[in-house]
Amino acid sequence: MARRKKIYEGKAKTLYEGPEPGTLVQYFKDDATAFNAEKKATIEGKGVLNNRLSEFFMTGLTNLGIPNHFIKRLNMREQLIRQCEIVPLEVIVRNFAAGSMSKRLGIEEGTRLPRPIIEFSYKDDALGDPLVPEEYIIAFGWASQQDMDDIVALALRVNDYMSGVMYGVGIKLVDFKIEIGRVWDGDFMRLIVADEISPDSCRLWDIESGQKLDKDVFRRDLGSLTDAYTEVARRLGVLPTNGPAQMKPTLIN
Repeated sequence: MARRKKIYEGKAKTLYEGPEPGTLVQYFKDDATAFNAEKKATIEGKGVLNNRLSEFFMTGLTNLGIPNHFIKRLNMREQLIRQCEIVPLEVIVRNFAAGSMSKRLGIEEGTRLPRPIIEFSYKDDALGDPLVPEEYIIAFGWASQQDMDDIVALALRVNDYMSGVMYGVGIKLVDFKIEIGRVWDGDFMRLIVADEISPDSCRLWDIESGQKLDKDVFRRDLGSLTDAYTEVARRLGVLPTNGPAQMKPTLIN
C-alpha cells in the first residue's frame, strides 16, 4: 500500500491527503497536551474515543443543517472530512465562568454567565493563542465583518445543540471551542464548523456532582482522562454495548 501524503500534524491530530480531491483523512492521536504543550502525555485510547465522539457531534450538527467538514468515519481512529481553509481563530463559547476567564476576571468557577459569551483567540502556539477583539480580526484581514456575523451565528447554533444534548445526559456544557473553515462552491464561499468537537475542546461537568469529564482531568491531575472521556461516550450511547474493551486503540493504515 502506497504511503499516504501527510498534509499537517498538530498536537492531537494528523491530516492526510484524502482519496478524492477536496477531501482529507483526519487521524486522532493518543497525545494529550496542556498549557500550550508544556505538559504532554500519551493517553491510551484517547484518540479512539475522540474520533467516535467527534463523529457523534458532527453528525448531530449535520442533522440540524449546521454545515461542518465531517463526511464519514473510516475506522476507529480516522474520519473522512472535507478540505477547507481554516480561519486562524479559535472561537470560544462560554456558558459558565471557568479556566482563564475566572483567572482574568476573578469570577468563581461555575458561575453562570448572564448569556453565552463568545471570545476569539488568534491561533498561534508561539504566542500562546492570545485573545483578540473583533476589531483586530477585521483590521488584520483574518475575517470580514460578514464572516464574523456568520461565525457568531454558527457558534451560537452549535452551543444550543451541544447544551441540549449534554443536559439530556446529566452533563453541564461549561464552555467549548470550535474552529471555522472556508469552503467554495464555485465562486460562492461559505463557512463551516471544522477541526473536532470532543472532550478535548469542551469543559464538561457532571450536573449533580460537578465532576470534571474533560481535559481538565489531565491539566489538573484529577484522575484518568480515558475514564472521563469513556463516561461521556457511555452516557451519549457512543460506546458499543459490550463496553470500553472494544474501544482499545487499533492502528489502521
